[in-house]
Amino acid sequence: MMRLERRPEPSKAWTAATPILAVLATMIAGGIMFAALGKDPFAAIKLIFWDPLFNEQFAAFSRPQLLIKAGPLILIAIGLSLGFRAGIWNIGAEGQYIMGAICGAAVALAVYPLEAWWIFPAMVLAGAFGGFLWAMIPGILKTRFNTNEILVSLLLVYVAENILASAALGFLRNPEGAGFPGSRNLSAYPAASNPEIVAGTGMHWGVVAAFIAVIFAYILLNRHIMGFNIRLAGQAPRAARFAGVSPNRLILFCLGVSGALAGMAGLFEVAGPAGQISIDFNVGYGFTAIIVAFLGRLHPVGILLAGLLMALTYIGGELSQFMLGIPSAAIQAFQGMLLFFLLAADVLTNFRVRFGRVEVA
Repeated sequence: MMRLERRPEPSKAWTAATPILAVLATMIAGGIMFAALGKDPFAAIKLIFWDPLFNEQFAAFSRPQLLIKAGPLILIAIGLSLGFRAGIWNIGAEGQYIMGAICGAAVALAVYPLEAWWIFPAMVLAGAFGGFLWAMIPGILKTRFNTNEILVSLLLVYVAENILASAALGFLRNPEGAGFPGSRNLSAYPAASNPEIVAGTGMHWGVVAAFIAVIFAYILLNRHIMGFNIRLAGQAPRAARFAGVSPNRLILFCLGVSGALAGMAGLFEVAGPAGQISIDFNVGYGFTAIIVAFLGRLHPVGILLAGLLMALTYIGGELSQFMLGIPSAAIQAFQGMLLFFLLAADVLTNFRVRFGRVEVA
């Protein structure tokens, strides 16, 4: 008879090993799924994980895209990880990402065609503020009325998507766009654009902000009293209350930081790779960042590596769609398997498998 027995304390070895096991299990299960679709599983896995980096036919395009796609994932996941560590579950980063993009783009479009040095910094601040305000809705409702932040933040994503459609079709629509939905092209507006800092590398200001967020999050969690409070609240809530940690202040801090970072990610994306506010602007970065946060074990350096890995699956997924005709839904399922297998393997972190009969006293 097989049973699970709780460990006295989480296994450090399994904590480190589960992300690797999750990736390997995803490759195996994904290969089976691709084979069921009538595609060559080995070619698909190779296209997703190997060819974007090491096949010279694709690498010239794919390598810069790695940073472009990893930047928003890392930036959002860093913010989410702070809340997750404290037991505060912000599932609505996608909505905060959208609102940050709308608020940041609105600043530039309001002063178009003015050329001034302060426009892009003002856009960054507006983007962060837009995400912050959107995250404060579940934060305030949680602290004042004890609502569930998971449901509120998630439902606000759909509200944000409708505001995005309204912006693209209405108040931010390009007046010179011949009636087509979408705002002006911000990448063609030098004062409001977010181009590559070094041509051909994919390094833009959003990627720089992601790296800075990793550094600051590491310092916060390991060298600051707020980081100690976050870790204590997540591991021992009762001890945190006895230690004088204010749950309401912690909720507002974690949701505010995660909302601001998600809003900044939206601004950097709309001013750079996306270029404009459009109906289909959001591509799921806010939801994918949840996978990145857990795959990185809620650790800033782990999130950096997990963000790069997830970005690789985006690029490789697009290649496999183009080269092998794999449906986009199958690629999304493949990415979702990462979180599924990570959570499944996480059981071994807190439990050990035992065989034999249970002795009844």
